[in-house]
Amino acid sequence: MDIREEYLKFFESKQHTRVPSAPLVPDDATLLFNNAGMVPFKSIFTGEVPRPANPRATSCQTCIRAGGKHNDLENVGHTARHHTFFEMLGNFSFGDYFKEEAIAYAWEFITEVLHLDKDKLWVTVHESDDEAEAMWKKHIAAERIMRLGDKDNFWSMGDTGPCGPCSEIFYDQGAEHFTGPEDYMGGEGDRFLEIWNLVFMQYEVKEKGGQRVPLAHPSIDTGMGLERVVAIKEGALSNYGSSLFMPIIRKVEDMIGKEYIYASGASYRVIADHIRTTVFLLAQGVNFSNEGRGYVLRRILRRAVRHGYLLGFREPFMYKLVDTLVDIMGGEYEYLNTKANAVKEQIELEEARFFKTIESGIALFNMEMQNTKDAFSGEVAFKLYDTYGFPLDLTEDMLKEKNLSLDTAKFEELMSEQRKRAKAAWKGSGDDAVSGDFKALLEEFGENEFVGYETTHHASKVLSLLDENFIRVEALIKGQKGWVFLDVTPFYAQSGGQCGDAGELKEHAKVLDTKKFFGLNLSRIAVENELKVGDAVDAEVDISRNEITKHHSATHLLHAVLFDVLGEHISQAGSLVEANRLRFDFSHPKAVSEQELQEIEERVNVEIMRAIPAQTEVLPIEEAKKSGAKSQFGEKYGDEVRVVSFADASVEFCGGVHVENTANIGSFIITKESGVSAGVRRIEAVCGNTAYKYFCEQRALLKEAQGEVKNLDLLAGIHRLKSNIAELKSELKEAQESAKVEIKTDAINGVTVVVDELPSGDIKEKIDELKNQNDKLCAMLFQVKGDKVLIAAGVKGCEAKAGDWIKKIAPILGGGGGGRPDFAQAGGKDASKLPEAKEEAMKFITEVLG
Repeated sequence: MDIREEYLKFFESKQHTRVPSAPLVPDDATLLFNNAGMVPFKSIFTGEVPRPANPRATSCQTCIRAGGKHNDLENVGHTARHHTFFEMLGNFSFGDYFKEEAIAYAWEFITEVLHLDKDKLWVTVHESDDEAEAMWKKHIAAERIMRLGDKDNFWSMGDTGPCGPCSEIFYDQGAEHFTGPEDYMGGEGDRFLEIWNLVFMQYEVKEKGGQRVPLAHPSIDTGMGLERVVAIKEGALSNYGSSLFMPIIRKVEDMIGKEYIYASGASYRVIADHIRTTVFLLAQGVNFSNEGRGYVLRRILRRAVRHGYLLGFREPFMYKLVDTLVDIMGGEYEYLNTKANAVKEQIELEEARFFKTIESGIALFNMEMQNTKDAFSGEVAFKLYDTYGFPLDLTEDMLKEKNLSLDTAKFEELMSEQRKRAKAAWKGSGDDAVSGDFKALLEEFGENEFVGYETTHHASKVLSLLDENFIRVEALIKGQKGWVFLDVTPFYAQSGGQCGDAGELKEHAKVLDTKKFFGLNLSRIAVENELKVGDAVDAEVDISRNEITKHHSATHLLHAVLFDVLGEHISQAGSLVEANRLRFDFSHPKAVSEQELQEIEERVNVEIMRAIPAQTEVLPIEEAKKSGAKSQFGEKYGDEVRVVSFADASVEFCGGVHVENTANIGSFIITKESGVSAGVRRIEAVCGNTAYKYFCEQRALLKEAQGEVKNLDLLAGIHRLKSNIAELKSELKEAQESAKVEIKTDAINGVTVVVDELPSGDIKEKIDELKNQNDKLCAMLFQVKGDKVLIAAGVKGCEAKAGDWIKKIAPILGGGGGGRPDFAQAGGKDASKLPEAKEEAMKFITEVLG
């Protein structure tokens, strides 16, 4: 039975609209990932957006709980139910049906579609919810209904907002399997397994600590865990024993050659869980990084790799599980199939990076364990994090297995010091980098008006001035630098990768840069004539804006072309747009080939030559998404978004400034392709005037090279030089062959013995040559280099040891050295003692062989 499909079909038959799973990265800035089935509908429940035409919906939402408030990471592998990635089946009513229908639908699906044994089902309701209990009595015996308090059976979205009582459905997995002290209905054991939670959203709290006010339109939010229900239907007592996980575990068994045993198999379970999270995040455009969602992704993979290390893996293995996962889930999530190869390459690269340091890190961990009695050193934990790439929770996970705590205070102290160092060195912009009373400015004036889309010149008024320390002042005098806050500004503030505008306040100040702080558009200025609060000024954007727009529009064209040339897995991972260059970072598992770069460059230039006019419009975000416009990963958007399009060539969410027509860009030249981090590549390029300057520089370089080879045909000149070099090398080799020194040899008890000086050539290569020519050999060669002497010894097929020989002779020449029994080398400082050294060398080896 395909439970996922049966559930969605069932609720479609109850007039629910099937809604596809929303991306794991939500639009909600308060959440790291979508962590529940209701998250995509949050704005409907809160009333921020109108209810849809059909107030009933059903979905199977992919969810992740691996960071922030909702974090199950440390329990994964050690319990039967916790996962970082899971699927939540849900049905929702937006002010339509309420408790009675929700209860009836749940009972019908569980008993008539899933055919679960009614005698194994139990229900909980909130202790105050007489209404729900009465409704449940129509379906289940009263003695199998329990009342619980707020802790278990009351749900709220937060301190304020919608809330209401819950009703949970439990399945009894059998007393014969679970005999622990918590294995009773209402206990913490696994015998009574919660499979479905029905939230009756009937109240609203309007202010923190306020009263619960009845909602005008009570709603329903339910969630049923797919993994739990699949396990029950398949008779598995753990989610990991079901068909969603066991093929992955079996694959790990095959690769490592060790049988999975449940009692000791936590590492198998961690790997099976974490490969799901890793693949889904990568397939949806999240990349490995050291911050935000990318850091969560990185630590999940590294936690899995560390458990693989415990099983015996010593090289990348997680990427080999991708195909197995795609076999299980690719039918429902088609994008897993299309992005599988790119995902495998990204995982293998990241695994390889971690495997380079994991052994050293674990050795450090084990060494510190010998000195640990109660709490593990915070300093060592920080070193594991900072030097060896061990996320803190990975170290904590290792300590948990040994029932030890961590000196977190010391760890946090060191982390804090590192953040301060990073902040001191930081030269970026934004709210995190500043001090000063910007909120007071916001309350006093509100956000200023930006007119830079329409014009680069405007008559404005100075509302406020700040000095370089962001302290409000009444005036700035000649020679001072500071910040100006205009009522209306044509200057674009740095955002979305585009640099801030420069320009001037005519007869008053040079505008050096423009940035946003708490929504306020401020320009950094160098004052030329005194500027006061209240002054009227003539604000004009610098001509460099023209070049910025060219590079920004070219970035959009590049993004679209990359998607076509390299594949649909491409997603933006950062960008920089300036007057003289552009930089674009994107997810891609390997270097872009020269042939691909040529195609990318050519196609961008074709779009430029098409002279496509730009079109800009502000749309409701849902309408913008439906238009196919690309959004920038990690950006937060409001209810309305600005969409910039160049016909069929590019459509993107963007707040930046652009050319009116692609022909204005002029030309596009890629100057560099490089790697930024595992799975992220970077293309740098130039346009417009900078592209012309780049061409001039390359032309000058070409002429200089032609002059050096004395040939207008540069390639012909290079070929001639290469031919000359080859001839000279050949002549040199012949000269060396003819000048080969005859080496003097002796024989002692069947062993060829060589003790001689080599005037030229490589003494190590000469010893290798002698070894190839003799079955039994003892050779020591000397070579004088100025006042110094090089010594090498080689032994083959006899009892002598080259290392001992060198140690005996090198001191005579004022040096030292050593090596293996078959080869050793040393250096000496006194070439005058060479005759003595040669005599002693022969004497020593004669005694050894005699």
